[in-house]
Amino acid sequence: MIRRRPPTGFLPPERRTATEFWVVRHGESTWNADGRYQGQTDVPLSHIGILQAATLAERLTGMHFDAVYSSDLARASQTAEMVAERLSGRPTVQLEPGLREIDVGELSGLVVADIEARFPEYLRALRADPWTTRRPGGESMEDLFARCAVAFDRLRARHAGGRVLVFTHGGVVRVAVGLALGGVPNHAWARLSVTNTSITRVLLGQNSGTLLGFNDDAHLEDLIEATEADDVLGQAP
Repeated sequence: MIRRRPPTGFLPPERRTATEFWVVRHGESTWNADGRYQGQTDVPLSHIGILQAATLAERLTGMHFDAVYSSDLARASQTAEMVAERLSGRPTVQLEPGLREIDVGELSGLVVADIEARFPEYLRALRADPWTTRRPGGESMEDLFARCAVAFDRLRARHAGGRVLVFTHGGVVRVAVGLALGGVPNHAWARLSVTNTSITRVLLGQNSGTLLGFNDDAHLEDLIEATEADDVLGQAP
């Protein structure tokens, strides 16, 4: 069968061999609630985060996924376990360290006021170049993208033609969007706000991708809290 290019010239991934990822940001953590940067520090869900995860679990009840993966950090894996119990077949949550949030280094545990007082040079560099500027003692968005791209590519090859549910972090959701779109302009990352427990859907092929849906948090409409800020771009986490 010959595939015809759409008028735009864009050739979407072949469904038969591509992998559809449903990428979910974890529920609110205790440090999200306190306004503290966390990065790879292992912080549990807050009571609001548990409610968010339960609401997402209700939404996805009975759905089938070929596999469920999670960052090995507690706020992601707790969210994953609560949802997986309600999925068809109750799949095992497989931990994937490559899906961890950006390493914020010396910023871990700090609030915005602390960072502004102690790391003004870093903040100036971040505003000028949000893509390659590293957190003090940590990673840049460029580093995060390279690390997580390897993890997504490995899962894509493992589940070609399938649908996979991934629980991770705001920065990694942005990576998935970048992989789907073939990159995101450096200064556009700040505008990709990712709500806790929102669903972002991407279809990834070996050398192509497409964005199917972004930051779908319809299940949170009746909840008061739905934190968007995170550790990626110098915002309150």
